Amino acid sequence: MSNVVDFRHSRIPAKIAVILVRVSTREQEEGYSIDAQHNRLKLYCERRGLEVIRTFEVVESSTKGERKKFMEMIRFAEKLRQPVAIVADKVDRVQRSFREYPLLDNLVCCGKIELHFNTENYIIHKDSASQERLMWSMGVIMAQSYVDSMRDNIRRAVDQKIRNGEYTGLAPLGYVNVRDEKGKGNIIIDQDRAPLIRKLFEEYATGLYTLGQMLEKTKEWGLINRTRLKRHLVKSHLYKIINNPFYYGEMRIKGQIFSHRYEPLITRELWEQGQAVLNGWKKKPFKWGGKEFVFRGLITCGVSGKVVTSETQKKTYENGSTGAWTYLVARNPENPDKKIWVREEKVVEQVEAVLDRLTMPADLFEKVKTYVRQTDNTERDFLRRQVTELRKEETLIQGRMDALTDLLLDKVLSREEYDQKRTSLRSKLAAVDEKIKSQRQCDDNFKDALISLITLAHEAKGLFASSKTEEKRTILNCVFSNLTLNGPTLCYTLRKPFDMMVDRADFAKWSEREDSNLRPLPPEGSALPG
Repeated sequence: MSNVVDFRHSRIPAKIAVILVRVSTREQEEGYSIDAQHNRLKLYCERRGLEVIRTFEVVESSTKGERKKFMEMIRFAEKLRQPVAIVADKVDRVQRSFREYPLLDNLVCCGKIELHFNTENYIIHKDSASQERLMWSMGVIMAQSYVDSMRDNIRRAVDQKIRNGEYTGLAPLGYVNVRDEKGKGNIIIDQDRAPLIRKLFEEYATGLYTLGQMLEKTKEWGLINRTRLKRHLVKSHLYKIINNPFYYGEMRIKGQIFSHRYEPLITRELWEQGQAVLNGWKKKPFKWGGKEFVFRGLITCGVSGKVVTSETQKKTYENGSTGAWTYLVARNPENPDKKIWVREEKVVEQVEAVLDRLTMPADLFEKVKTYVRQTDNTERDFLRRQVTELRKEETLIQGRMDALTDLLLDKVLSREEYDQKRTSLRSKLAAVDEKIKSQRQCDDNFKDALISLITLAHEAKGLFASSKTEEKRTILNCVFSNLTLNGPTLCYTLRKPFDMMVDRADFAKWSEREDSNLRPLPPEGSALPG
């Protein structure tokens, strides 16, 4: 409930006052500083015979944010048992928009506060004539016009800077913001971090490393951010760096691209190579970019325990013809200090041998189909009930929001209480909408998973062989929970329920470790370049 006391039936002139002094920035203008305003307003209160009971010093914008100090003054005035004069130097010290007008007008009309403006030399109280109230409104309009004009000037200045190729924000990692002797801002290369950023682009553009692997590399290099804590980067930082065109000579501002005047760190070609890798090789990221890597980031080395990398090797034959093959690079089990190269297609053959042994017996297949149908019906009924309950909750929240408006109009709630409760209810309403969307998404995901399971169980090898690289990677992630390369031999762990679908009769002929789910296939041969 509001603490506002209604004095509307008879005007009781204010005998006490609170002084409001405000500057919009900490660089206080001469003549409008906190001290200058305070001295003028103390003299004003003495002339008017007002007892100053408190002073509110506000260093905050009157057009942005919640204006916490201003609202603290309003709450203080509401709690008083007698009218209080809010004394300010000018209208724009109190407000520069009509956002606070309803709140102030309500308190004025109740006789709870008076507004005293020293420079304009007028007072707004509950019995003020229409001309005086018009002056107040005009003062707010003028203040709003000043803010709008200032905003337009800033926007024009920023647009001009952009046209001149100047960046107006914090320089990206690898650069630093500096100022010359005249205070003019500039961006120069960070001599410590720039070589590491350039190295980051060069290594990522090869397509051999994921962002996670590059993250580990940046830690090894000692690349840290510029914050006070000087911490290592995280994956989101790398993503922003790879996506930032600033490094080759252009800047992205509000979705638009402009040329800048600062020294580039890399070439545009290198940046585009990194983009191609990031987007899944939609373009050729390097000379042999048309050859995509199936096992990128999916296989670990059984000797070193590190992720196996992929690379393309070119060979020229005696007849002058050339060829290129992709190899998986791991460590030699017999000599861990040396590398071993295994042809990618040889590892693919081993994967296909495993997938070829995935079968679902006819009786099990019929049971699974029945289960899918029953589960689909159950899920649909469950979803319907869940959505119905969520809709009821949505209607209830909406009703409460409507009731809030009535409480505000009836002055049962203050504007501040109304805004707080309304914000809380809107958050709850948004959460309910999100739950409804989530229920539908979960239902779709569940059906897709069941269909994929049945399809994979029957056609795993054929699907894998006919799929594109990214689809192959999806199948590998779905079927295998672990892939390890021990020399040229692929070892693996199957995810459930695929571990129960292996043809056991055929499997026993070649399995070397029947007591374990980590099963190596016999060597299919390896190839070393050159």
